[in-house]
Amino acid sequence: MNALLLSEYRQLEVVDFPVPEAGPEEVLLRIEACGICGSDVHGYDGSSGRRIPPLIMGHEAAGVIEKIGAGVTEWKEGDRVTFDSTLYCGQCQYCKRGDVNLCDSRQVFGVSCKDYRRHGAFAEYLAVPTRVLHRLPAELPFTEAAMIEAVSVALHAVAVSKIQRGETALVLGAGMIGTLIVQALRVEGASHIFVADPDKSRVEAAKRSGAHTGIHLQSEGKGSDASTVIQEKFPDGVDHVFEAVGFGTTVNTAIASVRKGGTVTLVGNIEAQVSLPLQAVVTRQIRLQGSAASAGEYPRAIELMASRQIDVSSLISAVEPLSRGPQSFDRLYRKEPNLMKIIITPNSNGIAK
Repeated sequence: MNALLLSEYRQLEVVDFPVPEAGPEEVLLRIEACGICGSDVHGYDGSSGRRIPPLIMGHEAAGVIEKIGAGVTEWKEGDRVTFDSTLYCGQCQYCKRGDVNLCDSRQVFGVSCKDYRRHGAFAEYLAVPTRVLHRLPAELPFTEAAMIEAVSVALHAVAVSKIQRGETALVLGAGMIGTLIVQALRVEGASHIFVADPDKSRVEAAKRSGAHTGIHLQSEGKGSDASTVIQEKFPDGVDHVFEAVGFGTTVNTAIASVRKGGTVTLVGNIEAQVSLPLQAVVTRQIRLQGSAASAGEYPRAIELMASRQIDVSSLISAVEPLSRGPQSFDRLYRKEPNLMKIIITPNSNGIAK
């Protein structure tokens, strides 16, 4: 089969790779669409340390069951499916209580780190255990279904924040996850949603997705300070802040923008260590909440996307064949303007229905 291999950092090539075998409780999935995640781009240059070459990346995917394993009874060839990017064991204490994202033996498709290597979906075929499969409704095209993983991450972040209908929120970062968090907050009934980003075009796109107020963050001396803009409307700060970037500067902005007793949910994960204004967190009794991947949000993500309560169509910038994978990564790595999400279609010429 054809596969997009990260042979070394910043070096991608389409290679001939063995078709994986489906085990007794697995299916062989023909990949119809796979999104390039921001974490893949950070893995592409080695900055994350979680895409150690050689590796086939890709974890935001959907496709059709090509073949079923010997012990599979609940699925059949031809079924349209997606899969949870987190491969959990189902047996540890965390899995048993529903926290599959915290599984003791957790692996992620398309990720290679010091603990494990798991090839992903930038390939024509992938073997997937049935316990992480989810059925796709006919009305959801594969290109949009490749966004289910990202939507589930946004839904999980909103869920762990414990936001209540009518509360206010700021989303720091108007990239893919930040914009989807805006949509998830709208679904949950947030009364006022701020979104902030140094890229003005992304701020405007997030406003079209449901944010009430856009803030063009300071960048090279231009733009606004988020906490100042918020305090003009809500002097005490917002109830919730979602940090969807992963830098120390934006974590500090989050803390400065939330009210006393409010919650900062940390979703971004780029810098390994950041400095915190500890006294501000302690004396204002701010809750810092981490959010990792998703844990059971796939069915709701599928439902909300199929009903268009969450719409990802405008976030897809390009659909490309596997042969253009290297060029697609390069476009994202260079931060081409107005480029949000590129979907790769390993088994077609850039069209996946």
